[in-house]
Amino acid sequence: MSDALNYLLQVRPEAMESYFDFIKKSGTHLDHRTRALISVITKVDNQTETGFRQYLVRALQAGVTPNQIIDALLVAFPTLGLSKIIWAIDIILTMDIPEFRPEALQAQSSWHAVMPLSEISEGVTKNTCDGRDLIIFRKGDDVIVYDSRCPHQATALPVTSATQNTLTCTKHGWKFDVATGACVEKGNRPLRQFESKIENEVLLTLF
Repeated sequence: MSDALNYLLQVRPEAMESYFDFIKKSGTHLDHRTRALISVITKVDNQTETGFRQYLVRALQAGVTPNQIIDALLVAFPTLGLSKIIWAIDIILTMDIPEFRPEALQAQSSWHAVMPLSEISEGVTKNTCDGRDLIIFRKGDDVIVYDSRCPHQATALPVTSATQNTLTCTKHGWKFDVATGACVEKGNRPLRQFESKIENEVLLTLF
């Protein structure tokens, strides 16, 4: 949420609560994916880059696929026009979200060998697997694999920000519990966790 909205919530809480209540109830009959797509298109139409980045990530978290987002942009061509669609694609390319890469748009999810279990230290480490940066948290025999990007605006999370059991996004201060992925400060959305398993003493991850 922007500083301006936070300010208005402080100085005019009744008015702003009514506004947010209206927004929430106005989409009662929409499923969460459709609502997420509409939010993305709205941000593109207004060309608000910060909002577009946030709602693009939210749409992906809601289960909307990159192909569906691209289709929605193209279907909205009559109202957006080519220039706004190009504006949105330029931002997507800048964000370098792996799922939007041309080769990934045609690929099916599959298991990837990340690294030998013996090379995974206790605590937080970062590794790149088949072009995707991953954050790995190990505690004893338990190993959890997360996307290395903050769920706020897909900013890369630096492992150097890890302290004990938390990881902090240096851009906006969102803080995460690496044992659960839950956001414990500033934000309200968890880290994306990938399904993983150990086979033949090698960590495998599904993406």
